[in-house]
Amino acid sequence: MNGKLVAVLALLLISAAVSQGRALARMGTELRCQCIATHSKFIPPKSIQDVKLTQSGPHCKNVEIIATLKDGREVCLDPTAPWVQVIIKAILAK
Repeated sequence: MNGKLVAVLALLLISAAVSQGRALARMGTELRCQCIATHSKFIPPKSIQDVKLTQSGPHCKNVEIIATLKDGREVCLDPTAPWVQVIIKAILAK
């Protein structure tokens, strides 16, 4: 019976370690910039499904604008591009 108890405790410890590792991995991606490069070429607004704006902060020194396209791709937009600024102003006005 002692062997079964040890096996159950070992299984619990392993599962806790694995789930903690996933949580730490998720935290690691949230504590840094999401955009490696930005896209400045015009994208028609009708092909954009959603836009996420992330302000600069301790996680990243850059303002990040991530557009989700209708085909499911995510594209990092250049916040200094004039057409991107027009889209952001239109979204904020809504």
